[in-house]
Amino acid sequence: MGCKDQEIPSTHANHLNRNRVPQRSPGQLSCVQFGPSFSVHREHYYRKYYSLMMLQREITSVKNSKNTRPIVECTEGWLEPLLARIAEDRARVVCPIIDVISDETFEYVTASDMTWGGFNWKLNFRWYRVPQREMERRGGDRTQPLRTPTMAGGLFAIDREYFERIGRYDEGMDIWGGENLEMSFRIWQCGGTLEIIPCSHVGHVFRDKSPYSFPGGVVNVVMKNSARVAEVWMDEWRDFFFEMNPGARSVDYGDVSGRRKLRKDLNCKSFRWFLENIYPESQMPLDYYYLGEIRNVETQSCLDTLGRKSGENLGTSYCHGLGGNQVFAYTKRQQIMSDDNCLDASNPSGPVKLVRCHGMGGNQMWTYDDQDGSIRHVNSGRCLQKPDARDVTLPVLKPCDGSGGQKWIMNGSFKWQAN
Repeated sequence: MGCKDQEIPSTHANHLNRNRVPQRSPGQLSCVQFGPSFSVHREHYYRKYYSLMMLQREITSVKNSKNTRPIVECTEGWLEPLLARIAEDRARVVCPIIDVISDETFEYVTASDMTWGGFNWKLNFRWYRVPQREMERRGGDRTQPLRTPTMAGGLFAIDREYFERIGRYDEGMDIWGGENLEMSFRIWQCGGTLEIIPCSHVGHVFRDKSPYSFPGGVVNVVMKNSARVAEVWMDEWRDFFFEMNPGARSVDYGDVSGRRKLRKDLNCKSFRWFLENIYPESQMPLDYYYLGEIRNVETQSCLDTLGRKSGENLGTSYCHGLGGNQVFAYTKRQQIMSDDNCLDASNPSGPVKLVRCHGMGGNQMWTYDDQDGSIRHVNSGRCLQKPDARDVTLPVLKPCDGSGGQKWIMNGSFKWQAN
């Protein structure tokens, strides 16, 4: 168990967490205690098998940390459910429910057991609602282990030998960021399983600011780490990350040949397999024709989310070539999507909105004709057109007329995945 640092009375937290470790359990618990003296204490509560591991590179970066006090608090019975699952299968990696401790009042708030780990196109970890598919697999029993596509990364239990065998952490990463997705993909693609155990709860203080320094800036560090994840584990779907973050192409993410060799040596499965079997709910489309900017022929402006949230209007803006808000995918399911939002028109006259992709067609079905450049809304039969004078940022739906304002360019070759 990693005992990170924050303004919680350290003696109370350390003793409380230790007292909530059962006296008779097989194996060994490793507790990495971050403090001003940069010391590592190994508590021999167990004799042989288990270890709760923390990110090894955080140990090397802790010299730069401040406010060195623990930020986790273990509840009664937190450990036994984790170890029981590993005892049944050493290739299981298990996580507790991560409850929230206020960083101001230290109020303890129990987290939901109806969320699991996912990620967006930028490779940011996100919590999403557990899908019906997983609820049915568990027979509707919310006390049963939850198979999660990804983990938050700070709190998990793993068998020591299994941890070594699958390649520990990627030592080419720096400080923090991306390691949770890297390990999540590696576990699933290389034959393991990743679970959240509802009967295990550990509280965590979520801070507004990181106590670590990031040489070169936090954005560059996280971008480097995420680029390594994309290059090693995501196959063709790495394009989503690099299109959303064009600057990552120029970031020196180091030598990944060793990690690619690890993947080959472990006979790991493809990222397509991961999307098909572990995370079919992912907003990374399994099959897509195009990924990039969508430019209007007449105005030379691009479709743009403008940073708007689900339920808000689609926009347009000058084409800046920097990815991000101007990256859209045209999928085999006839969606035009940006991350987890799809273009949606519930009214034949518009407006066109950004709405969470539901995968059921209807208002979210569009056809793109690469010969005449039209984007046709299937339900209404109308075409997407440049904004009119009423709102110069809002594209509209109009009867199809073949005009330049209804012609859109999707540059580049269509992807082979959808052929």
